[in-house]
Amino acid sequence: MGSMKTIVIGSGGREHAIAWSLARSPLITEIVCIPGNGGTATESKCRNVGIAVSETSSVVEACRKELAGSPDGSFVVVGPEDPLAAGISDRLAEAGLRVVGPRMAGAALEASKDVAKRFMHKYGVACAASDTYDDANAAIARVREINGPVVVKADGLAAGKGVVVAPDADTAVRAIHDFMIDNTLGSAGCKVVIEEYLEGEEVSILAAVSVTPALAKAGKARIVPFVSARDHKRLKDGAEGPNTGGMGAIAPADGVDEAVLAAFRVEILEPTLQGLIAEGFDYRGFIFFGVMVTKVGPKLLEYNVRLGDPETQAVLPLMDFDFAEMCAAIIDGSLDSFPFAWKKGYVCAPVAVSRGYPGSYPKGLPMTIDAAAVSKAGAKVFIAGATMNQRVGGARSGDRAVMDGELVTSGGRVLAASAFGPTVDEARERAYAALKSVSFDGMFFRRDIGLPGAAVSKEM
Repeated sequence: MGSMKTIVIGSGGREHAIAWSLARSPLITEIVCIPGNGGTATESKCRNVGIAVSETSSVVEACRKELAGSPDGSFVVVGPEDPLAAGISDRLAEAGLRVVGPRMAGAALEASKDVAKRFMHKYGVACAASDTYDDANAAIARVREINGPVVVKADGLAAGKGVVVAPDADTAVRAIHDFMIDNTLGSAGCKVVIEEYLEGEEVSILAAVSVTPALAKAGKARIVPFVSARDHKRLKDGAEGPNTGGMGAIAPADGVDEAVLAAFRVEILEPTLQGLIAEGFDYRGFIFFGVMVTKVGPKLLEYNVRLGDPETQAVLPLMDFDFAEMCAAIIDGSLDSFPFAWKKGYVCAPVAVSRGYPGSYPKGLPMTIDAAAVSKAGAKVFIAGATMNQRVGGARSGDRAVMDGELVTSGGRVLAASAFGPTVDEARERAYAALKSVSFDGMFFRRDIGLPGAAVSKEM
């Protein structure tokens, strides 16, 4: 492989981490971020192009133009789930581009909880028992019958807001009412999955996937898991407060030993691989296994068809290999011989959020980041919900504005401070030292990311 140009689609912390990982490769000459964020605006080798991810045709055309005449091997990485579910990988492939991200058929494993559960049951993936309902009264009758802890999941994509872990029937009924009758999630909540409540500790296992009918025929279809991670969903220390999109992550996760990983491979990963092959999917990208480690072994809670956020910000810094080379191996079908290697140690990545999150929150708040202090702490700040506020009449260089503005908040989850350490304690110390070098009005973060039991809710 010679020098390559890449495109990263998305605007979150995950996409900043992906762009940063690609920029570290000597193979990569330029990374175009569509639309990117305030972090990718100043990241090495990166350039933002301001097109909304939802504008599929415009994004595909921009990718085609950007990669026209670029070196062989250049590719596109699709970060978020929404464009994957809408079939952007299919469109990019039709335009003759190499893409990391499953086609729409495979992306349905996240786009529909019902499709995912049917797939799990069909191929014998260890998971929670469940039933799907498109009638609210029938769903309510079922949770009244169970009369105990249960999980209510909206069928469609709901930006992390479509799952309610209900300790009792009344809470479950309220969730069904919200989703199916009040339509709080729009069409995503028209159908619900009522799922068995599992006790244990949740763990995230991200993985590289390279599956096509041709690769399956050649015996080269693969899913290769990364190191484990643990997201901390609740807003406040001690796993209290409302659920969020993720308040921070630690990698590797405690309590995930070789026995757990071996059971995961046999009972979850291998059946998933066989299912992807049997369905004839073109699935070249990433998969995220949301797993509950129970007393009787690991059980799959959900598939995500992309890298997790904020887990990516904790896992990618542990990679001891070239991320761009791995992306090429996913596309080319050579994962079976790719030299995966991981640093010995831990990465802690606490997330800083805006005041009011996960409810309504202000935007446009100026931010300061002391880059020298962050570097001295041995950390990296990955921007999620912040943009570069371009000054009016700013200088221009070629066809893009010179970034001479200030960083301002634009989302609820604003950034993650990721730090490596040989021990969990050292990783945590460095990450929290870095957070002291970041400020914006109303900034809030949990102080227990990575501590034992910090991700386990005490409400049940």
